Amino acid sequence: MENILITYNGEKKEFPKYTTYYDISKAFNMSKNILGVKVNNEVFSLTDATSISEEINFIDLNDIIGNKIYKSGLEFLFEVALKEAYPNLDITYQHSVPKGFLGEIVGDKIITQDDLVKIKGIMARIISEDKPFKKYTISKKDAIKFYQSKNQKEKCENIQNISDVAVTLYELNGIHNYFYNDMPYSTGSITKYDIVYLGRNRLVFLIPNWRCNGELPEYVHYDNIINSFLVGKNWLETLNMQYATSINNTISNGKIKDFIKSCELIFNLNMSDVTKEITNNRNIKFVLIAGPSSSGKTTTAKRLASYLEAFGFDPLRLSIDDFFLEREDTPKNEKGEYDFECLTAIDLNLFNTTLKKLLDGEEVSLPTFNFVTGKKEYNDNLVKMRDNSIILIEGLHALNDELLPSIDKKYKYKIYLSPFIPLNIDRHNYISTTDLRLLRRIVRDNRTRNYDVNNTIKVWQNVRNGEEKYIFPYIHQADKIINTALTYEIGVIKVYVEPLLRSIRVNSDYYEEAKRLLNFLKIFYTIPSEYVPEDSILREFIGGCND
Repeated sequence: MENILITYNGEKKEFPKYTTYYDISKAFNMSKNILGVKVNNEVFSLTDATSISEEINFIDLNDIIGNKIYKSGLEFLFEVALKEAYPNLDITYQHSVPKGFLGEIVGDKIITQDDLVKIKGIMARIISEDKPFKKYTISKKDAIKFYQSKNQKEKCENIQNISDVAVTLYELNGIHNYFYNDMPYSTGSITKYDIVYLGRNRLVFLIPNWRCNGELPEYVHYDNIINSFLVGKNWLETLNMQYATSINNTISNGKIKDFIKSCELIFNLNMSDVTKEITNNRNIKFVLIAGPSSSGKTTTAKRLASYLEAFGFDPLRLSIDDFFLEREDTPKNEKGEYDFECLTAIDLNLFNTTLKKLLDGEEVSLPTFNFVTGKKEYNDNLVKMRDNSIILIEGLHALNDELLPSIDKKYKYKIYLSPFIPLNIDRHNYISTTDLRLLRRIVRDNRTRNYDVNNTIKVWQNVRNGEEKYIFPYIHQADKIINTALTYEIGVIKVYVEPLLRSIRVNSDYYEEAKRLLNFLKIFYTIPSEYVPEDSILREFIGGCND
């Protein structure tokens, strides 16, 4: 048989045609931590075989795609172990939380901590056995029949709705399932994880990510985030709208306009409740609003200002970014580059002095930061607080107590925003909050800044690193969590983002990420943007009256 030449890290080895990447990894003495292979910016499973000479790179947990492969392997492994221990129970994966994801066991039993220990013991055994995740490609028709036999209607409909002629299934210990990422080659790759039991059959799964050097993160309980998600989930369950197929059916039935109105009404009711909470406490003078990129901070601040006005208050909006240090005084990171995201990039002395003067009833001049010149400018923007004034402060560090140490806590009310979309693709595949935010940002960056989609994806990880450092550690300090997701929004965003993602060519470093996002979007039917209200938070991203 003809041989091919494989190059890795400058080293060349010959292999017979159609050698699997798993066998190639072994020949290069790679460990079980290898989760896939990247060739010309495309990712391949270790079970795939190659027939041509090529240069390859192995990926592990420190690669974004590798991290997702690892996560899928853990999800499948837990499902298999659960069914071995308790055949009548199932697991649903529901939502991401910082450094992990939320799952819930469903069935006729409430598990105990001892039950979880038993399940984890089975997982450890299967890992030690180094069982392969067997990969099968079957016809679309056969996949539908299979999930019909399992009474998993939403999976049948998902497969029916996609244009693919074949479906990839994985098998482990007689259990079959599909995920929207590849699987590791075998269970022996899953070496680090933890499962925290929250009670009532709810679990948080923790895995390492590329920002913690392969180490398992310490669990931090974000009860307010989980509760915010569950409120949205319970609302959807009352409408029998738990899955993407539910939205698709609503579109097909011509009822999507009514559902959009319901989603917008829920968001407005939440804003009204927050406003009442603020106005009922007459001590509150500063409302601090923080959230990760593309969480809808601008629109939420505008909406809150409108509600406060309706309640007879005088809202003053202020951006922390306008208090940046002069460019030449900005601290630098370890690479010698300006670090605009750290707290000390803010002129904290000016910020605190200005707000203290406002609280004391003095008239002050607010700066506007000129990002071209790198300097603060004063354009006679004079403001003074009245008895009914409330200052809305928006910015990256708004939840951090070190931002305003000179102001007593009783005067402050903190809000954390994020789009916790409570809709699932199916019972084993949820919608990532991070992916939703990235799709929002791609559309907005292209529309408002004329950014190429490659550039948006390129800087995304730096943006997320800043969020990990400067927002997520302070979520527990928030007085209120506002969920800015609209359950219908992916169908609208799809219209704008698909052409942008398809413009990414195979020679781009971001081709695989674009392919992954397109694979996710194909589940959803499109929704015309004219159905979106002019004042919707979604307009912050797609454009319209709310620009």
